[in-house]
Amino acid sequence: MNVFGFLTDIQIYQIIIFIVGLIFLIIEIFTPGFGVSGGIGLVLLVIGILITASTPFEALVMIIMLLAIIGLALTIILHSTARGKLSKTLILNEKLNKESGFIGTEDLEYFVGKEGITVTTLRPAGIAEFDGVKLDVVSEGEFIPNGTRVKIIKVSGRRIVVRDI
Repeated sequence: MNVFGFLTDIQIYQIIIFIVGLIFLIIEIFTPGFGVSGGIGLVLLVIGILITASTPFEALVMIIMLLAIIGLALTIILHSTARGKLSKTLILNEKLNKESGFIGTEDLEYFVGKEGITVTTLRPAGIAEFDGVKLDVVSEGEFIPNGTRVKIIKVSGRRIVVRDI
């Protein structure tokens, strides 16, 4: 019994179906989407197996061969992206930082130096109002009573540090 006997009887249209199916799977790897090209590729590979294999054993051998080919292609693609050859198309290299003109939604640096009034008692955390905006703030460690005028002296992330004035 020849394990690869189906390879001698394979027709050109069957080879084309397999190649097109593999191409659609590779396209799915490179293009984000809803999996349409990957689904088409899988359907073509299944159709290729059904019209080529004459026994269940031949179908199993073909499935193992296709998985090996897909695994090899994926390994080559992953190694290529790690070395930077495909990184320009698959990996985002731009950074969203202040130097590029981007600020995060929680960037509160522009409040530094503003003066406001405590809405709650700061023990050392509480709420203060600055130009009509209520913010969660912390004092430098001391107790600040409600209604005291405070000034923002430091902002790091979401932590806003105030001092009484």
